[in-house]
Amino acid sequence: MERIPEPELMDGAEQALAYAQADFEEPNSRFVETFVERFGEPEGTMLDLGCGPADIPLRFARRAPGLTVTAMDGAAEMISLGARALSREPELAGRVQLVCSTLQRLELPAASYDAVVSNSLLHHLAEPGPFWQAVRRYARPGAAVLVMDLSRPESAVAAQSIVDTYAAEEPAILREDFYNSLCAAFTPEEVRAQLEAAGLGALAVEAASDRHWIVSGRLHGVGG
Repeated sequence: MERIPEPELMDGAEQALAYAQADFEEPNSRFVETFVERFGEPEGTMLDLGCGPADIPLRFARRAPGLTVTAMDGAAEMISLGARALSREPELAGRVQLVCSTLQRLELPAASYDAVVSNSLLHHLAEPGPFWQAVRRYARPGAAVLVMDLSRPESAVAAQSIVDTYAAEEPAILREDFYNSLCAAFTPEEVRAQLEAAGLGALAVEAASDRHWIVSGRLHGVGG
């Protein structure tokens, strides 16, 4: 199936709220656990690219008292929901910074993060280059990198089957978003080519499920 790009920003109030209210306990918890299994307990500084309503950054901050997280998303509605969630946990306020910016406009100190993570941002992007350039630019040498995203199925029928299997009870707007996201996703083979083009070929790509892939590893001798 050819890739069908979708809008880059989830900035509609209804769409953002539906996403924030959806039950992502299992996948978001698994994302944090995957990081810990591969890199140990997080510490220092972390950058989350495409944080959505900030559930994953807050999970990391709760788990690791020595960690500060910069969480970026291009959708103002998502950042607003993240700020609302953060306000309910004032003890985390000094360690979680929310930034509303696209990748192209993002201005953070280069080579300054001990970890760069991202869950389900890449498939939203028309072009993957700026994403991998941001990973390369903001990760310091030796930084841990964990990226998880959807993997495009072989056909529209296969995409609909995945939606029916995993999102049958979700609101219609989320089922539609899930289908569109599957059609907009990249395959592991495409991701490998993207990493090579970005000078990040040392990172590993693997299938994580019937609908996800993972990129992980440490960066050595890159930046800028």
